[in-house]
Amino acid sequence: MTHAPAIIKVILGDNSSQRLNFQNGLPDSVSELVTEVQRQCGINTNFRLQFMDALFGNEFLNLTSVNEIQDRGTVKLIPITQASAPQCADIPSTSETALCNPSVDETSSMSSVCVDTDTLSTTVFETSSSRQFWPTFFHVPQFSFDAELKLERGNAAYKEKGTFLIPDPKLKSNILEGLVQEIVKYKVYATDKEFNIVGEALISKHPCLTEKGSLTGYAGWKASLKNKLAIYRTHLRKLGCPEVLVNSVKHKPADKANAAAAIKKPRRSEVNYCPPHPTGESDESLENLRVALLSEVKKNNNREVIRMKMEKTFSHRRYEVVRDTPMIQDFKARWPALFDVSEDDDVDVGRECIIKGLCVYLNEDLGNLVKEYVYFRRSSWSWKAARYQ
Repeated sequence: MTHAPAIIKVILGDNSSQRLNFQNGLPDSVSELVTEVQRQCGINTNFRLQFMDALFGNEFLNLTSVNEIQDRGTVKLIPITQASAPQCADIPSTSETALCNPSVDETSSMSSVCVDTDTLSTTVFETSSSRQFWPTFFHVPQFSFDAELKLERGNAAYKEKGTFLIPDPKLKSNILEGLVQEIVKYKVYATDKEFNIVGEALISKHPCLTEKGSLTGYAGWKASLKNKLAIYRTHLRKLGCPEVLVNSVKHKPADKANAAAAIKKPRRSEVNYCPPHPTGESDESLENLRVALLSEVKKNNNREVIRMKMEKTFSHRRYEVVRDTPMIQDFKARWPALFDVSEDDDVDVGRECIIKGLCVYLNEDLGNLVKEYVYFRRSSWSWKAARYQ
């Protein structure tokens, strides 16, 4: 069935908007619309869409169904804050010793360190192993040329006759490989809910792949995808990827009573990101930098040197937190610069850093953070209270 052409207005930001053309009508799902917005507007970052709702005085509300917009309608692009950062809170660089996410599981959080390891500059984020936050709408990637041809024909047959496509082994392998490569942009340990999101996105973009007789339509794809990702983690472990290597029994500390029991996957609201060491650095060289930091923190007006060395030793410190789960007092003795917050600093910045760290820990969007300013007559300074909307 051919749909009438449609156009919509997309508000990209302040004083920036664009018209989108849909020759075959509006997409069937929000995820397909997001993909088309990315393509026509040349956007690579994660975002969500809002639509102008006439029932509420043309206010913009989150778009949950394409039925909420019509031809010549208006949608607004809302960037997802910190979409390009890995799973560590990106606290502003003005606070160089801000607290970040917990890094240990629930069973050891009361007895071991509950802070992440420091602020990272953007230069650290630009490594090939950087992680992004899980997107609001999972983007199904473009598969190989022959796979896309088969899917195009399968989708056409599904629309005309309602027949499902039974993929051959080569096509299925190509699809699974493409989905895994897209998943590892965000994490190498996906949750059951996230596998469901991927499965829904797959059959939404390619309805011909819907499994007949399955309650969800993607149960088989979900099981195959879990197995494929597990195999891929094994491959990464052999290559020495720190993020999966840290969970190997062979690389657990020898003094642990039950090393296998300590192997864990990232759980909700926690971080298990272990980046590789900077090029040319090793455990020994970074340990030497850590020892040097013990004397640097005792010097005055030395914050820039401390900041640079703390950034450089992030991977060393992060691996220590995830692998060894040290007690807070021991970790504080080894990394005093992480806990050194001087009252000479901007108090407002410190409060903001703590609140933003809490937002990330609770898996909340930083864009929903509301700031209120309260001024006191008896003093010349002001303080900033932050709360959730």
